[in-house]
Order: sequence, then structure tokens, then C-alpha cells
Amino acid sequence: MQEKIKVVQYGVGKMSVYTMRYVYEKGGEIVGAIDVNPDVIGKDIGEIMGTENKGVKVISAENAEEMLKQTRPDIAIVTTMSLISETYEPLMLCAKLGINAITTCEEAFFPMNSNPSITKELDETAKKTGCTITGSGYQDIYWGQLITSIAGSTQSIKKIKGSSSYNVEDYGIALAKAHGAGLTLEEFDKQVASVDKISDEERQEIINKGEYLPSYMWNVNGWLCDKLGLTIKSQTQKTVPQTYKEDLHSNTLGMTIKAGDATGMSAIVTTETNEGITIESECIGKVYSKDDFDKNEWTVEGEPNTTLVINRPSTVELTCASVVNRIPDVIHAKPGYVPTSQMGDLTYKKNF
Repeated sequence: MQEKIKVVQYGVGKMSVYTMRYVYEKGGEIVGAIDVNPDVIGKDIGEIMGTENKGVKVISAENAEEMLKQTRPDIAIVTTMSLISETYEPLMLCAKLGINAITTCEEAFFPMNSNPSITKELDETAKKTGCTITGSGYQDIYWGQLITSIAGSTQSIKKIKGSSSYNVEDYGIALAKAHGAGLTLEEFDKQVASVDKISDEERQEIINKGEYLPSYMWNVNGWLCDKLGLTIKSQTQKTVPQTYKEDLHSNTLGMTIKAGDATGMSAIVTTETNEGITIESECIGKVYSKDDFDKNEWTVEGEPNTTLVINRPSTVELTCASVVNRIPDVIHAKPGYVPTSQMGDLTYKKNF
């Protein structure tokens, strides 16, 4: 009988409720859970998931290394922050210990084009210890594989254009703040938009230093080019605040966003390639009003033109299911930091 895949959950916030349940439902086993929040440390993960107790209690991140050495999981699921620099500590810990890791960190989807120094360090360490580090989630299918599949049925391509919107309320405070939600327009311009009011040379210098703040589509465009075999000639990013005509309350931020202030942002990334194909992608993350809903729309322009529209996708569940379905791919991948663009297509796994 095949042994169960052993998983450690690193970060037990909103997303972990789904990732942990999905692991159990596919026949895996959670052998440890880690967090920094004192409100959840010491709780059984069953209480987090809303099920019966599982006999696994959440421990402090301070004790993560000891627990990982004791449990020796097959993989760790890291659901904490949105930037690779913010997830460096748990990912590097896994790399040093030779433990595979997959994270929902959006930048981790293709971090080599936004923070090459950290990516290289993780890659070299993981290769030495024989494990694989990667990022996955909603973008793996809905900003990635679906688009490359459409491209596969297209004779010639001039442009790939995409737009995706999501409610920052669904993903926790770190993501909401990263989108500038709750800032005045003046604060947004200084703290968010100013990052991209620079030359290409200045941007590359910041990237090389590991100090760039990419939007999600910055990494998605890199992933798409990698998957499609395109060579990037230039890439630019522009962020624009989103507003609403009335006050909006944010449960995640614990505040009411005044009418006219930033409810989030739109980020547009334009990539020019040596092959003559342009990729222009936009992500809109904001605190939703009663009239807003998630939407994902992509068009491949060429011969023929094809448009894909998905209204009201269950983004949270799709993110977590993508991560869990990727687990076997990560375990069997080559060592190092390996983007999912190099792991083959993501497929449904009834059981591990």
C-alpha cells in the first residue's frame, strides 16, 4: 500500500482552511502546521478547518525547523505573503532541509524576472539538498495554462491580452495592503504608483537589488513567455488606483474606505518579445462593492482571434485546488527552483 503524502501547512490563515481539507480529501496527511499569529498557535488544525480534531496543533514559526526535522514531510504548503522576499524564510528553511515546498505567494509564480537574487539563492540551495521549490495557485490555470492552450490552437499570434479581477477581502490583510486599499490617492501615488515611474534601466537596477515590487501580472507575463518559448525584449508596468463613489467597509483591513480613496489597484504589464508577440495583462484587485464580481478575460489576437471569459470564478477555492493538485508534480520535479511552466500541464488528481 502506497504511503500517504505527508504535508506541513506553513501559514494557517484563510487559504489553509481549503488547502488542508483538500490534502485530506485526496488521501494526504497533514503532519504539522506553523504560524506566527498567537491567536492560532496551540489550536488543533481541525478547529481551523471546522472539522473534528486531527491531533495536529499549530506551532510557532520559531519552532518550525525542529518540527520539520522531526516530521520529515514530503512537501510544505506555504500560504503566507505575496512577495518572494516575504516568503524567503520558510522557503529557504525548506530548501536547506531538503523539503519540497509550494507556495501561493504570487511573485513566486515566476520570481526570476522580479527578484533574481533570492530565486538564485533558493535554486542553488534546493539543488544541493535535492528538493523542489515553486509557486502555484489561481494563475497556474486561469492566467497561464488556459491561455497557452488557446495559443496551441492558433496559427499565428500578434497579441495576447488579459484582464482579471478579484476581491482583496478574500485573501487577507497582506494582499489588501499590497494593493493600496485604504490609502488616499496621494498616499497611493507615493507608496504604490511611484514604483513604476522610472526608466527601464532604473527598474532593472532595482530588480537586481531584490527591491522591486511587481504586480502579479509581471510574473505571469514571464511565466507565459517561458511556457510559450518567447524571448522578452522589454517589459513595463503601470499601476492605477481604483475608487468607489460611496464609502466601503473592509472587514480585512478593519476600516471604512472613504468615497474617492483607493479601494485597490489596477496593474497593467506590457511585454514585448523578440518574436513580435505582445502580451498585455491587467489585474484588478480591490475591495468589492455590492455590484462587483470576479472576472477573468483573455484574448489571443491572430489567426483566428479567440476570447475566453470566465465570470464569477471561485478564486479562493481554485487557488487552493491548483496548489494541492500540483503537489505530485512538485515531488517528482527536478531539484531547484522550478516554475510550474516547466512541470507540464496541471491535471486533476482524484487521489495522491
